[in-house]
Amino acid sequence: MEKISAIVSVVEGEIELLPRALSHLEGLVDEIVIIDMTGRSGLGSIAKEFGARIFPHQRVEFVESVRNFGTQKAKGGWILVLDPDEEVPEKLSKKIKAILKNPTADYYRIPRKNIIFGKWLKHSRWWPDFNIRLFRKGFVSWSEEIHKVPITQGVGADLPPKEEFAIIHHNYDSIDDYLVRMNRYTKVQSEGLMKNGYVFKWQDLIQKPLGEFLSRYFAGEGYKDGLHGLALSFLQAFSELTLYIRVWEKQGFGEKVPSNKELKTEFGKVLKDFKWWMREKFSWLRFLKLQ
Repeated sequence: MEKISAIVSVVEGEIELLPRALSHLEGLVDEIVIIDMTGRSGLGSIAKEFGARIFPHQRVEFVESVRNFGTQKAKGGWILVLDPDEEVPEKLSKKIKAILKNPTADYYRIPRKNIIFGKWLKHSRWWPDFNIRLFRKGFVSWSEEIHKVPITQGVGADLPPKEEFAIIHHNYDSIDDYLVRMNRYTKVQSEGLMKNGYVFKWQDLIQKPLGEFLSRYFAGEGYKDGLHGLALSFLQAFSELTLYIRVWEKQGFGEKVPSNKELKTEFGKVLKDFKWWMREKFSWLRFLKLQ
């Protein structure tokens, strides 16, 4: 069986999470590569405890490009990518070892179990949240854009979307955590939109956030996640709103005052979609005036 290297990228505020993530790699990987974007000396003792190698890297706003750097430093023929707020449960570890004894693909998409505000989100488009995290060295690379699917070669395969085979992702622990990351992500995303030629349209302040809410709460069955699903659907919608307001800001806060007719048209489209989803998902509401 070829050797496997784990790559873990660490930024400020994640050092305390690292021991938990690394402890679940014992007996699974042959090498641990830590990409240090903190500039702190505290990583040394942790690396020594787990026999990891540390490589410094300048701080970046998103981790994708750093994974390419880590892959170059890794010695193993197979790469396992993990974040400090993630862990590999025992059954997933055994599954990975079984796969690598006789691999039938060049890269594998692994489901993630997202724990948000203390609860596993089983809907709301947070599950199964497949990510390419296990691959032959040289068959997967990441672009310079945030949250983009990596570039792949060869044959891919999915692990079964079962809890036992999922990476446990201790995602947002608090509202502050969500807002801090949202602020960082939307800055990068807004720059990406403009780089790709996007020009701000006021209609997107209505269409994009409300479309995101509908896709999370209704199409993604976020209502099955209870209050967590409702809150996260609204937060994701707010993130979309913030993103497009950022573009508006970057393009000079240009003023185009929509007419009452234009506003009525845009909100009418969204209201029509909302009513459709309400009838589709909550048939008991058909007695209300949603026609």
